[in-house]
Amino acid sequence: LVLSAVIGLALLSILRYPFIGAYVWAWLSLMNPHKMTYGFAFNFPWAQAAAVVTLIALLYAQERRPLPMNGIVIVQIGLLLWMSLTSLFAIADAASVQERWIFVIKIQVMLMATWMLVTDAKKLRGLIWVVTLSVAYFGIKGGAFTLLTGGGDRVWGPPGGMLEENNALAVALIMLMPMMFFLRETEKSVWVRRGLVVAMVLCAFSILGSQSRGALLAAVSMAFFLGLKGKHPVRVSLLLVVFLAAAIAFMPESWSNRMDTLRTYEQDGSAMSRIWSWHTHWNAAIDRPLLGVGFNAANDVVFARYAPLDGPYAVFRGRVWVAHSIYFQMLGEHGFVGLGLFLLLGVLSWMKAGQLARSTVGDPELSPWVPVLMRMVQVSLIGFAVGGAFLSLANHDLPYYFVGFVLATDGIVRRHLRAAASKPALTGSTGEIAPAGTRARVLKNR
Repeated sequence: LVLSAVIGLALLSILRYPFIGAYVWAWLSLMNPHKMTYGFAFNFPWAQAAAVVTLIALLYAQERRPLPMNGIVIVQIGLLLWMSLTSLFAIADAASVQERWIFVIKIQVMLMATWMLVTDAKKLRGLIWVVTLSVAYFGIKGGAFTLLTGGGDRVWGPPGGMLEENNALAVALIMLMPMMFFLRETEKSVWVRRGLVVAMVLCAFSILGSQSRGALLAAVSMAFFLGLKGKHPVRVSLLLVVFLAAAIAFMPESWSNRMDTLRTYEQDGSAMSRIWSWHTHWNAAIDRPLLGVGFNAANDVVFARYAPLDGPYAVFRGRVWVAHSIYFQMLGEHGFVGLGLFLLLGVLSWMKAGQLARSTVGDPELSPWVPVLMRMVQVSLIGFAVGGAFLSLANHDLPYYFVGFVLATDGIVRRHLRAAASKPALTGSTGEIAPAGTRARVLKNR
């Protein structure tokens, strides 16, 4: 009843302040709070209701901005169109393919609506808080659970969502820890900064407590780049190494034994099943290189046709598994073209983030928050690139939020430069007025 009342009030507030719809959608889609309740609220389509209200409010929102037609947006739209095309030639039954296609399109439409509504730095920061806390809640709780139980049991994600699996939650937390670092670095309140440090520590223990081997590799990669992208690379890197070593030493022998299977993966059934699934998706892509097999490649028809069943894979006869990799998922479902567009989207986002970080250093209005945010987005993308190699999260909305953070920041920076170009600026000690575009060109060149 309490949750329903809160969501109901939030839906009403969207009609007055449309940008709140972006917050409500992110909260409901990432956290799934209604799945932790009872009664009618458990199955009520709250996210769908938030989407409808937000889209209605978007129609008359005065502060909305059009989507920038840059390379990132063009590639993202191209990827959606390509996935729509592959759905027409999918091997799975039409009903399941259509259901998945609607799921993906719904997420992408709401994300694009989000970037039209998040028009300034304050709204963007609010969205980062919502996205981070929606998942970090489970990391904080899971970290406390790991410490209290000595790491003897696994940490699981929110029920009823794509992050429910222990591995998926761990990778999501790895992606969001750089956002916590950004919020801490740009936060004025001492107590909030301390709270974020505690949250990061607990989330780190939650990642280890998930007992995810892929997440361990992603955590090490993320920590390395987090130290590299910080203000004090050597000091931060040493601190992260010491903390990781201490945290790993805290974990029980059962955790160490599971991590040791990274070296002896041939003897681990879980690892071999993933490799078998990768082979299956690879075979499907080789047979259908352009279109792949479409959404829901984890079906009997695909595995009967493409799964290898000789040698060590004979034990998997008659079984069906998901791709367990964002790369093989995109390759098998949407062919080499789909995988290429997916990778290009990540590369362009990385490059644009680096460009924005470099060009805004020293700007009194954009620094330090833009450089710090963009570098942390790059760290998050590294965590997703490594951790996603072992998970089927290519269609989850969380990684696309980081693409959107880059798009929103780029729009804010562009509007700032246009505003600066329209104002006369003092040239220096002489007090002379410089031409209108001088300041903008200096900022752009910088």
